[in-house]
Amino acid sequence: MAKNSGSFSILFLTFILLASSCKKEDKSLAANLVPTPSPDSSASSAQLNQSAFAKAQDYYLWNTQLPASFNASSFADPNAVMTDIRQYSREAGFATPVDRWSFAMKKTEWDAISGGLSTLAGTAANDGDFGITVFFRAENDLRVRLTEPNSSAGAAGIKRGWRIIKVNQNTNINTSNIPFLIDNIYNATAANITFVKPDGSSVDVALAATKYPLKQVYMDTIYNTSNGKAGYLVYNSFLGNQNQIAAEFARVFNKFSSAGVTNLIVDLRYNGGGYVNLQEELANYIVNGSANGNVMMKQMYNAAHVAENSTSNFKKQGALNINKVYFIVSRSTASASELLINNLKPYMDVKIIGPSNTHGKPVGYFPIGVGEWYVFPISFKTVNKNGEGNYYAGFTPDALIADGLDKDWGDVLEASLASVLRNISSNTFTREVEETYTEPASVGLGNTALDKNSLKITVDKR
Repeated sequence: MAKNSGSFSILFLTFILLASSCKKEDKSLAANLVPTPSPDSSASSAQLNQSAFAKAQDYYLWNTQLPASFNASSFADPNAVMTDIRQYSREAGFATPVDRWSFAMKKTEWDAISGGLSTLAGTAANDGDFGITVFFRAENDLRVRLTEPNSSAGAAGIKRGWRIIKVNQNTNINTSNIPFLIDNIYNATAANITFVKPDGSSVDVALAATKYPLKQVYMDTIYNTSNGKAGYLVYNSFLGNQNQIAAEFARVFNKFSSAGVTNLIVDLRYNGGGYVNLQEELANYIVNGSANGNVMMKQMYNAAHVAENSTSNFKKQGALNINKVYFIVSRSTASASELLINNLKPYMDVKIIGPSNTHGKPVGYFPIGVGEWYVFPISFKTVNKNGEGNYYAGFTPDALIADGLDKDWGDVLEASLASVLRNISSNTFTREVEETYTEPASVGLGNTALDKNSLKITVDKR
């Protein structure tokens, strides 16, 4: 997908990326040919690495912690350099380094991913992927959490909530077999997967990896409740064609305001972030009109770049004017998604619902060219009007509610959506007979591993 000019504002909320270790093997004929040297191929690996580290010394948010003895020449590539500097990111109040996201990527790969092509880090420049992501609902119960409509999985009619019972003839579908599942569902070029549908029937599907454009707005619908109409927006990514996404925001919120929506539910449970300015656009549609002109967020760099610090103010858009917003989240809710939540908190009654804390990335970066690479050292932090920012542990939900992985999007019986609709009608998130959801440890660890290569980013306007 073509790159959106002027939109390198992707605050890389959380790009957990090990580019050198998650690439799929290129088995094409071209892989066996001698490559044509790129314009930058004359630069040695050591020189590239040294240049990458020099950029970090300039822009890294914690650049004063970088040791003068750091030997960038000894690393395999710029991504290894960026990964290693993460250890020098100590923040008061945290026992371990907070940076989990600094990375580097070939420019061609970044151009594809930042434009909204494919879903998983490390695949865009290769064969793509199947267009499904998966989570465990319980031990031995692996579910499709999301299907990209434009992918091969979407074309096959696979839906969220379908259960996976066999992958390439392997029936060991549990958290102890995570490496196999990642290799054969996320990193393979082809696979045969057996699904069980909600009606109990099973189907075998042959999938092939493809490249495809993401669908950002998965669903927008309206529910009638005993306390007015509730607008429900499932929004999956702040990456892609910004003009098209902005037009979708305008369409959705015009629909909501025209219908007389008085309650808003924004489902960000798998949204790992993206462009800062798209976050600003969505925030301006959601926020109450009384916030117009007031501070939305502040973006702050290290001491060497204080002149680049900036403040964004709200510019209210649309006619929807509400006082409360519900966010459905998960551990995959990251970066620009968390930024949206944080920026609205001083102005609205913000309620958070989900099975776990959000990812926890209050920092971002922008692409810095080094030869044929872009390097992304964490370069700035963000705070809201009240100076609130350091949410490295993520946002804790107001109600711990299971991710209803056994139901498709919009199903009023899906656990998280049902909980919000219940709260709108009766001011309680759970039934009296229910207990607060506690995620089993093995399921939490398994899902964290399955989510590792999903994009979690906040990128700045450069």
